[in-house]
Amino acid sequence: MSRTVTARSARWRRRGDTALRIVVAMPGGYAVASLWAMALARLLPGGPAEATVAATLVAFVLCAITAMWAFAARSGWRAFWTVVLAGLVAGAITWGSILASGRV
Repeated sequence: MSRTVTARSARWRRRGDTALRIVVAMPGGYAVASLWAMALARLLPGGPAEATVAATLVAFVLCAITAMWAFAARSGWRAFWTVVLAGLVAGAITWGSILASGRV
């Protein structure tokens, strides 16, 4: 009986880990990519239009990298916290540049 319960709990733990990785890959990847696009658009040299286009192109690559990282990480929680940290860094860069320059 205990062997069946252990196998069942391991199966649910694996399903939960996969569900967490899917959440990290899809909406998490989009959120991190958009935050980095905002941060890079403010930091890249050149005109606003050129910086925005370049930042958006980089964001597409970051979205793909985030999705791959979500399934390559050792655990779903490690992928989750890595993506959260990357989003916080990009958000802090954006927020700091808005406070410094004053334009949105």
